[in-house]
Amino acid sequence: MMKKAPLASLAALGVLALALSGCGTTDVAAQDTAAPESATSAECSADDTATSTDPVTLTDDFGRTVELDKPAERVAVLEWQQIEDALTLCVTPVAVADAEGYSTWDTAEVLPEGVTDVGTRQEPNLEALFATNPDLVIVEASGADDEIIAQLEAYDVPVLATIGADAADPIAKMLATFDLIAQATGREERADVVKDEFDAYLADAKGELADADLATTDFIFFDGWVDGGNVAIRPFGQGSLIGEIGEELGLTNAWTGEVDPAYGLGQTDIEGMVAVGEANLLHTGTVDDTEDDFVSALDSNSVWESLPAVEEERVYSFPAGIWTFGGPRSAQQIIDAYVSALSK
Repeated sequence: MMKKAPLASLAALGVLALALSGCGTTDVAAQDTAAPESATSAECSADDTATSTDPVTLTDDFGRTVELDKPAERVAVLEWQQIEDALTLCVTPVAVADAEGYSTWDTAEVLPEGVTDVGTRQEPNLEALFATNPDLVIVEASGADDEIIAQLEAYDVPVLATIGADAADPIAKMLATFDLIAQATGREERADVVKDEFDAYLADAKGELADADLATTDFIFFDGWVDGGNVAIRPFGQGSLIGEIGEELGLTNAWTGEVDPAYGLGQTDIEGMVAVGEANLLHTGTVDDTEDDFVSALDSNSVWESLPAVEEERVYSFPAGIWTFGGPRSAQQIIDAYVSALSK
């Protein structure tokens, strides 16, 4: 099993700009440019929504106009949320960045065999990418002047540039990214179905939690890591996707500390958790057991053991493999995890 990536580094996921030059050792000449195996999920096998054949004109997250003679069919995707979104739309990319990492951290949609891996999200191998003959590249960028956009456009292939998150309304931003990809691929009808399912998921789960007679609706979701023997904790505060989903379910996010403006993520230590009072404690699931696992480190700390939720056994782990920065299907996994944990 792939070793879990250090959560310290995960704090920057989605906000790091892709490196300026593609590098790697991929043998471009050996790349298979045939279409990959189609998405084979049960949903996609049964999907009967229409795919548009009309020309596409859309505006991406940086105000750039993207024009296509017809909806994109051979899509290369360089970030995990957007990989997931394409697969949810029943569009299998011809190329992705960090396929192994995606398959470890985002289990909402399975990446089929045959998709070309073009290296890391930060340093994709552009020669390998364009050897797959994409008709659209989807990238996450830091701004309209991000050099990765110009570098990709130098290959005369349209580029759809997206913003990773917006703490002002993370759910709306997640769905807007999904809609952009649906427009680019002619899959708006499928997107409407998925969004309706997401809304129904939220409504049903909110009702289930309302009937659960919770001791408190206050919660804090967090992950963490061990650094030099000390536990660093990252609360998902106001403006985080996972936090806002919790609030949509009728819960109250107890973390009121400072957070970043894109992802709603904070920073604290064990002592800082005293401020959340009686709140239920929810944390990310670990991919594997490691000697420096932050959960084990918490369990041996007297301050942690004195927290009301710890004393009352109201500390819950979400399943591993839920990407907390994902699309609608990851969001549904988050909803399921809330209900499973709190309605016990």
